[in-house]
Amino acid sequence: MRKFYSKVVNNPVKILVFFLAMAVVGAVLRGFVGVNYDMKAYLPEDSNSTVSLDLMGREFDGGIPNARVMVKNLSLAEALEYKEKLECCEGVTDVMWLDDAVNVYQPLEFSDNETVETYYKDSAALYTVTIDEEKRMEAVDAIRSVIGEENAMTGEAVSTALATTSTIKEISIITILAIVIVLLVLVFTTTSWVEPLIVLLGLGIAIMINLGSNLIFGEISFVPNAAGPVLQLAVSLDYSIFLLHRYEECLSECPDRKEAMVEALCKSTSSILSSGLTTVIGFMALLFMRFGIGPDLGLALAKGVAVSLITVFVFMPVLILKTYPIILKSRHKRLLPEFKALGKAVYRIMIPLVCVFAVMMVPARLASDQNSYYYGSSHIFGKNTQLGKDTEAVEAVFGKSDTYVVLVPKGNSAAERQLSDALKEIPEVTDIISYVDTAGAEIPKEYLDEDTLSQLVSDHYSRMVLSVDTDREGEKTFDLVERIRETIDRYYPGSGYLAGDGVSSYDLMDTITADTAKVNIIAIGAVFVVLMLSMKSLVLPVILVLSIETAIWINMAIPYFCDSIIFYIAYLIISSIQLGATVDYAILLTSRYLELRQTMKKKEAVLTVIPTVTTSLLTSGTALAAVGFLLNRFSSHGILSQLGLFLGRGTLLSLIIVFFVLPGLLYLCDGLIRKTTMNSNFL
Repeated sequence: MRKFYSKVVNNPVKILVFFLAMAVVGAVLRGFVGVNYDMKAYLPEDSNSTVSLDLMGREFDGGIPNARVMVKNLSLAEALEYKEKLECCEGVTDVMWLDDAVNVYQPLEFSDNETVETYYKDSAALYTVTIDEEKRMEAVDAIRSVIGEENAMTGEAVSTALATTSTIKEISIITILAIVIVLLVLVFTTTSWVEPLIVLLGLGIAIMINLGSNLIFGEISFVPNAAGPVLQLAVSLDYSIFLLHRYEECLSECPDRKEAMVEALCKSTSSILSSGLTTVIGFMALLFMRFGIGPDLGLALAKGVAVSLITVFVFMPVLILKTYPIILKSRHKRLLPEFKALGKAVYRIMIPLVCVFAVMMVPARLASDQNSYYYGSSHIFGKNTQLGKDTEAVEAVFGKSDTYVVLVPKGNSAAERQLSDALKEIPEVTDIISYVDTAGAEIPKEYLDEDTLSQLVSDHYSRMVLSVDTDREGEKTFDLVERIRETIDRYYPGSGYLAGDGVSSYDLMDTITADTAKVNIIAIGAVFVVLMLSMKSLVLPVILVLSIETAIWINMAIPYFCDSIIFYIAYLIISSIQLGATVDYAILLTSRYLELRQTMKKKEAVLTVIPTVTTSLLTSGTALAAVGFLLNRFSSHGILSQLGLFLGRGTLLSLIIVFFVLPGLLYLCDGLIRKTTMNSNFL
């Protein structure tokens, strides 16, 4: 490594030009990276709803209805006019209304009242709209211009379109605020006015290179696109700080700046790499999720940390050498205290806090598994948003509703009629539009309107469009999906298909929950192995992983005790991110404790280690927590906002346990650590 680092410090111009050029290229390529905001697009290809959607896409021109549009104060004639206007909107492929289910040219009293009120109630018309997934934003804008602000629209397509536009705006604000906060943190935790700018420049270069390199994926999900840059900023911050501090230590022993930098790189490589490796492993565990957003996020974040590590070992050394004269001229007094009093305070209370820690561990673990969850995207926008208000307005008149589509092999009209009758016996099914319901099995298909027929019958399948009185997800919805699937299978064993928002949410639930244990075990096991090999100890990995896992359990138990519903994908992702990002804090404190124990007794080691690591931990921890709380505060997207809250709160909990509990665990297990750690050389 020394030979490699010598080449690095002796080729500053080439390295600076190369990295700056790569950052510019990354900034350009970023604009060509596609972003997908549709969660169901990341379901496994073999999931039931994905197979059903693919089949329907091949057999029928129109997709599944994915929006509900309500227009108030309309007569029947006006409602029919609005239907025509909606059909003309760009991106709208189909509009269904009352006239598709009953004859609206005869008195409505002669029609089934429940069917009528599914589409027309209290002079309000509710249209079931199918929007092309490639033109969601254009369609939503066009529909809004037709119906005006006083009317309402809701549904998966509307939610996804709004997520696209709002997230882009909000992430710009979050990124700017994150940079400002990180800059302030660095000003307080460094001793030069220029150091924060140099660190941010290095991180900025790494982030732009990583964003541009996402082009290799072709398309990424909204989670790494929105949260990736700020997470990379916060997680990678301490690598550059550590190198700077190590360089200043080596410079005091070796006046030659290049030699001092090579020495600093050689001494810091092991600690920075082990820290970065545990973070990468935490992210890489997401690759084992079958739900595609996990691997998507894991690859993007792991690649980001890897790029940051390369930047720290290659770009930052030459940048520091070039700017070090300016760093020296801009020195200022230490703005933070020495934290010696904190070391004494921790020593006094650490044993009682270890007892509290032990008592809380099991209840926190149990409570963290008992939360209520949202699995899909139906609740990503709260009641205070435009979509939330529109959804409430629609549900106030027509109640909760969703649209499912059933596909069965065509050719058996008797079986289709039996299936339709059986589905109508399910209380939540309020209406069915199908060939056998609209025309009747006794009417030959050649006598039907071609446009109507093409939406209900293809070359190989018949399609039934079900209106169901239920939310787009939840226990009642999932129970309904199971009952409908069982009913279909009774008449078409193994050959019937079901699709819809609620069905996709069911498959999301089924897929994501199956990923949980696997991802957590892989993340914990991999981090444990890395710690065991790097620390050459059997007990220390147990202490460190248990400390951070308990912080995660407490973090995820809080929603249970607060009776809050959480997004399962945020819960699953934060488990890996908090472990990977904050186990570094435990590694840093433990490594320093082991060093101090070679020359001090365990009491003195505890008293000394706290002030030694506090500044470093506060730098990284404060930045990561701030980024999390910024996501929570400024993102209207429920999953991103909740992920930010978990990240901010989880980082603080990890810091608290590392500061106040881990020293006590090391103190109490000191003898066991000595016996199970190679070359411990304790005093």
